Amino acid sequence: MENHLLNHKELYRLPWTLPDNAISWLEPTAQCNLACDGCYRDNTKNSHKSFEEVKHELDIFEKLRNSDCISIAGGDPLLYPNIIELVKEIKSRGIKPIINTNGLALTKEFLIDLKNAGVFGFTFHVDSKQGRPGKWKGKNEIELNELRLHYAKMVADVGGMSCSFNSTVYEDTLEYVPQLVEWAEKHIDIVHTMVFIMFRHVVPQMKFDWFAGGQKVDWQNIKYHSDTERKIDIKAQDVLDEIRKIYPEFTPSAYLNGTDQPDSFKWLLTERVGTKKKIMGYLGPKYIEFVMSSFHFFKGTYLSYASPKLSKMGKSIFLIAPFDKATRRTAKKYLLSCLKNPLNIFRRLHLQTIMFIQPVDFGIDGEQNMCDGCPDITVWNDKLVWSCRLEEQKQFGTFLKSVPQK
Repeated sequence: MENHLLNHKELYRLPWTLPDNAISWLEPTAQCNLACDGCYRDNTKNSHKSFEEVKHELDIFEKLRNSDCISIAGGDPLLYPNIIELVKEIKSRGIKPIINTNGLALTKEFLIDLKNAGVFGFTFHVDSKQGRPGKWKGKNEIELNELRLHYAKMVADVGGMSCSFNSTVYEDTLEYVPQLVEWAEKHIDIVHTMVFIMFRHVVPQMKFDWFAGGQKVDWQNIKYHSDTERKIDIKAQDVLDEIRKIYPEFTPSAYLNGTDQPDSFKWLLTERVGTKKKIMGYLGPKYIEFVMSSFHFFKGTYLSYASPKLSKMGKSIFLIAPFDKATRRTAKKYLLSCLKNPLNIFRRLHLQTIMFIQPVDFGIDGEQNMCDGCPDITVWNDKLVWSCRLEEQKQFGTFLKSVPQK
């Protein structure tokens, strides 16, 4: 199949902004039990914040930002000693608590306690460059599907929580993305979201000088740097092209642009519908616009993670089909399948989200193209800042500027 370039004007621009966003990012600890290649957080032992400090950060979010959910991250938040109380606190504020974890510390008993505390769902980060111990050491992305399924089944067995997966995409793992999307299709009933995050680091081939205010900074002192040359320009279009080798009809419907490039795809969202046996099709931009607008109208926030109950309501597409071309095609395909096999009427249709995240991109003039309306905003010194560049604030007191070398 010939690959077609995305046109941002044919997609729905997600309405997320700095003060009104689907997600906010909370880090109660910077301590982690893994050392992932590409992590942008310094792994710091005994870095747990006091519960009062974390509650204060929640106060800042409520004051400055309207959010549907709080992503509890880090570090690994399952190591935070007050994680149960934190989940209860977020839930009591009428916000969805989502735990972003590598899963290493999760047991079924711990999971039940978190559910009872009010956790809405989990996002598990699993990929081949995390340095996982034991039987997972050295496993590639496909072999790690066994681990992903372990977590998905654990969440599904307890029930009532959303289950998502993150993976960082590197130059040598890009080829595996289509197979991960295929794996997600087979488990569409218990895997609600798959997210692919493109690797970014400061690397030797970047011909920039770095400045904190007027002070020059040695690039090797920046937390997220690599001493060897690595590919740091994988784009959402590249990931899409790989996926279309297996799914030629794979069609994104919504995006977030960059702060410097309005036609860049910093967050690219695809919503697909299917049974456990077959993907029926994809939903278009009008469908996403309807969901975002109506959710905000009735709930006062933009939708982030959908509940498992909502994800099972794939037949709701018929409500929007008259107004959205892609959704209409999907509905027709489903109806045809029912005519061929009437038993399909009784099979549940599931919704599943596939998301690409393309972190900071650098232009030739040193411009830094960040996510405009970034959902992963966190709190630092009572201000809202990019979580992916928080180490710059910690280390230098400001975000770094990149200037082309003369």
